[in-house]
Amino acid sequence: MRKRDVWWGAWLLVGILATGAWAFDPVAPEELKPGFVYIGPVGDGGWTYMHEQGRLAMEQAVPGVKSSIVESVPEGPDSARVLETFARNGSKLIFATSFGYMDFVMDVAKKFPDVVFMHCSGYKTAPNVGVYFGRMYQARYLSGLVAGKMTKKNVIGFVAAHPIPEVVRGINAFTRGVRRANPDATVRVVWLFSWFDPGKEKEATKALVDAGADVIAMHADTGAAPQAAEESGVYVVGYNNDMSQYAPTKHLTAPIWNWGMIYTAAAQEVIAGTWKSTSQWPGLKDGMVGLAPYGKDVPEEVKALVEEEKAKIVGGTWDVFTGPVKDQSGTVRVPEGTTMTDAEMLAFDWFVEGVEGEVPK
Repeated sequence: MRKRDVWWGAWLLVGILATGAWAFDPVAPEELKPGFVYIGPVGDGGWTYMHEQGRLAMEQAVPGVKSSIVESVPEGPDSARVLETFARNGSKLIFATSFGYMDFVMDVAKKFPDVVFMHCSGYKTAPNVGVYFGRMYQARYLSGLVAGKMTKKNVIGFVAAHPIPEVVRGINAFTRGVRRANPDATVRVVWLFSWFDPGKEKEATKALVDAGADVIAMHADTGAAPQAAEESGVYVVGYNNDMSQYAPTKHLTAPIWNWGMIYTAAAQEVIAGTWKSTSQWPGLKDGMVGLAPYGKDVPEEVKALVEEEKAKIVGGTWDVFTGPVKDQSGTVRVPEGTTMTDAEMLAFDWFVEGVEGEVPK
């Protein structure tokens, strides 16, 4: 799994600013040879598939660049071998696309100071290591609005991978959207303790339907949950990309990624010799995250509500965790008139009001 380690509060120390300048010589496009380390197969229909689309977009946008991939690399010592092999084979830019690769990236980066490493969703940086992610919580909130309006039973199921802040933050943001649209609705969470397990994802979906959920949401890497929702006759909000192919009549929308903007920019910067270590967290305003097309059953008034809320976020007048924000016990965690800081959001270890379930410690 993506190890929790010292995630909690780490962003308080690291921040999200550049960690310092380090001079890199320009690299010819044909010598860049970007390497991508993937946690799953490119055909998973979700997380890895979207990273692969970003890689292909980079190749198309930066003439002369040809990249390589290694799929289904576990979050353990084997990832260090893959990273080191890329570096020894001449890659000048290497992307590690899952949280659990973090410490291995840091170790290998020390051996190859002239190679740029980019780690997805981590928090540790070095002169030749940058980190990147996106404010997916913003798109999660918008998708929650849709789910809240479409439930009839006021019970929404959430198939969740691992209890790390990334996932907890997404569940909370989704629930904030659900409750904004429908204050009577609740979100029930089932933990998978796995990123990629189609069988578990299907079983969890069916268990939530049996428990009364008539809308399913997810944070998992494949299309198994949408498939199970389609089979069960309930609506589903996908994740990572447009998953309507898995639930052609029941897919409502999905929070989706645009990794290509990160990969293209990094390649261009390394080629130009201008790359610097930063912690990037772009969001809706930047086009890093968004929503997939709506299903045919989503009413126009629901789409209008989404656009109204999106405008507030993009315009900077409000964000998802602007107070008041209560936890499950009803205690105000974020007072009215204040907004959670990035460091606080990046260390989420509690659920907001409206979530049914626990965050395992």
